[in-house]
Amino acid sequence: MQLEVSSPIKQIIKMKKTKIYYIPVFLFTLLLGCKKDYLDVVPDNIATIENAFTSRNEAEKYLFTCYSYLPAESSINANPALLASDEFWTYWPIASSNPLPKFPQQIARGLQEVTNPLMNYWDGNNGGNNKPLWQAIRDCNIFLDNIGKVPDMGPAEINRWAGEVQFLKAYYHFYLLRMYGPIPIMDKTVPINATTEEVRVQRQPVDKVVNFITALLDSAAVNLPLVIQNRSSELGRITKPAALAIKARVLVTAASPLFNGNTDFAQLKNNSEGTHNDSTRLFNQTKDPEKWARAVKACKEAIDASLSAGIALYDFVPLTTVSERIKREMSIRNSVTEKWSNELIWGLAIPDGSFIQGWSTPRLDPAKLGNDAFKGELAPTLRMAEIFYSDKGVPIAEDKTWDYANRNNLRAGTTADKDYIQNGYTTVGLHFNREPRFYADLGFDGSVWYMQNGTFNIQAKSGQNQSRKGATGYTATGYFTKKLTNWKFVIDPVYGFTQEVYPWPMIRLADLYLLYAEALNEQSGPSPEAYTYINKVRERAGLATVESSWSAYSTNAAKYTTQAGFREIIQQERAIEFAFEGHNFWDLRRWKKAPEVLNAPVYGWDIEQTDAVNYYRRKLLFDQKFITPRDYFWPIWDGDILVNRNLIQNLGW
Repeated sequence: MQLEVSSPIKQIIKMKKTKIYYIPVFLFTLLLGCKKDYLDVVPDNIATIENAFTSRNEAEKYLFTCYSYLPAESSINANPALLASDEFWTYWPIASSNPLPKFPQQIARGLQEVTNPLMNYWDGNNGGNNKPLWQAIRDCNIFLDNIGKVPDMGPAEINRWAGEVQFLKAYYHFYLLRMYGPIPIMDKTVPINATTEEVRVQRQPVDKVVNFITALLDSAAVNLPLVIQNRSSELGRITKPAALAIKARVLVTAASPLFNGNTDFAQLKNNSEGTHNDSTRLFNQTKDPEKWARAVKACKEAIDASLSAGIALYDFVPLTTVSERIKREMSIRNSVTEKWSNELIWGLAIPDGSFIQGWSTPRLDPAKLGNDAFKGELAPTLRMAEIFYSDKGVPIAEDKTWDYANRNNLRAGTTADKDYIQNGYTTVGLHFNREPRFYADLGFDGSVWYMQNGTFNIQAKSGQNQSRKGATGYTATGYFTKKLTNWKFVIDPVYGFTQEVYPWPMIRLADLYLLYAEALNEQSGPSPEAYTYINKVRERAGLATVESSWSAYSTNAAKYTTQAGFREIIQQERAIEFAFEGHNFWDLRRWKKAPEVLNAPVYGWDIEQTDAVNYYRRKLLFDQKFITPRDYFWPIWDGDILVNRNLIQNLGW
């Protein structure tokens, strides 16, 4: 009998026909292939699994298999948080011959679908380098069931490896929760002789899923090392600070409006007609302040563990004398792009990490403009250019000293601006008198781009060095993502370019500081402690404290003294500090601000123009739509819903 099955049913039944994939050096995607699997009652994988735990060497291969499912967050093909929102924009349509991925931009353009979901991490199919996370969880369960059987491993190492896989199992559940909302909990390996009905799982309430994830992370943290001792071969493996930091992120997410008392999802209930006869409501309907108290405690524990491990906000120490401006800019940029920066709590090193620099960087060197390795296609939108503060450390629309109304008027750079704007070059008022992170993160027409091998002028009007040169390979907005380019990135006339590949910052200390400030404010309003931690991040960015900046320069001087006002400040600080790192996509959703932000037109400059007057016209690139509540979560493939009557679809799909 042939039976079409679904995920996670698919992943459970695949135990009966499993091959173990080993990864001796690097991580790669495990492909599921087609949409159909068939129930096979022959358990031909048992000997293979038993062999996988006959020695330390074999078990280590299985450990790396469990790591291999980690989503490639630095990949624009695999991470929806990069190109499926409005932080970046691209030209359209994207031809099939173009390596620029079209799937995330299809999501940003409202083209997600239930019949063949794009960037599907539930099944691992369709659109991008997506991993089958239910299969990942199943492999983690197999590992945890068997690691204690390895004969040539001591208890301490067994416990450490088990802690790493507990972390991975928790993280994969969290990734699915954030993407799909309430999910099934797969805590144990389902027996090979389980019936089909026994594996027809159902979704669990949000609070139950969160408690399951955090309990796993607590258990993992007990046996994980505080720091990696063998840095030559183990960097990127999970530590105690990483486990506690992700726990903090999970609990802040769970306490946020999307998951805490969200009445928009009151109708999302289990199927009372399914085999479990269960109509449980999957979202709690009453806001629980205790969730913020849990988040506060978790953030502080993670901060303390990180500091004990020697993790600190990155500060650039030059080998030669440089200006304070350069030192500040490199402290900001290298907090992300320095290889194994001391700010990293958890960094993910994968092969895809080498490509994002090419997507971010324009053809800098005027002597090598024909080099096609440089694309500059990862183009920040005009909204992103406007969210950065003024040089006074407050929003440009609030700064009493900044001419917001005339920000789109033309203005020429002077010698006073030469560190940021080319002297005598005409650009737009928006680019003047901005905070250091604006110039560290963005390249634009008229800007200067500091690199280890020189400083380059960006001139991007039609016909100029960094302008569009062909049908593809150009910025659609007029902005470039300097933040994601390591300063050692160099054009090479033979090999295209050389670069220092850096691990993607899955979580860094600045994130914990701002999560802590947010949780403190949500728990009890503004406080000296909350100000302290947001100000640590601002100080590294070269800004005065929130208190002094708003008091002296904002048209809403008392904003920071109220819970609602300080909430806005924290949210903008996060949007700036983590711009282009994939946080904004999820933050807008957990704050329930996505309809406000993502129902706005996407703008860039008119890049086809040769003169400043016409180039600096706001050009509508797309009229974006975010449909509530549908677009908060991914659809589950309708084939899964059809097969498993216990599994219910997300609202709106």
